[in-house]
Amino acid sequence: MTQEDNYVKILFRFYNQVLDEETVETMWATVVDSDKGLYKLDSIPFYAPLVASDDIVFAEFDVQEQMLTYRKTVEYSGNSTVQIVLMDKSKDINQIRDLFKELGCVSEKVNEGYFSMKIPAIVDYKKIKNKLDELEAQETIGYAEPCLADGHR
Repeated sequence: MTQEDNYVKILFRFYNQVLDEETVETMWATVVDSDKGLYKLDSIPFYAPLVASDDIVFAEFDVQEQMLTYRKTVEYSGNSTVQIVLMDKSKDINQIRDLFKELGCVSEKVNEGYFSMKIPAIVDYKKIKNKLDELEAQETIGYAEPCLADGHR
């Protein structure tokens, strides 16, 4: 099995409260046990709530969707996901991403005004939260915590 064979795309269907509608997102995952339908998320969720990178999920092929579809999370990684919107368009979103990278967080940019960030389980969330609150108070960003692990609460 090559490394590419070990990656699959999984569809997540969920109700998006911001958009007030059903939404879909696909994410990459690695195969843990395909016979049992177990996969480890490799993507940082852009919009899907209550899941984070490295979570082990159960997914099965859905005939209507014509692809692997998320059913439930079976093992939480301890990682958290934070969504960040750039409010001050005069700021460079990549510089803001770099601030959090220095604090141990990886992020994926959707566009010049929005990115999603993985807070690893081993990172002290207080430092991240302080920086998020500071940037929000300066009206540089707005943020949401759609998946906050127990260790980060």
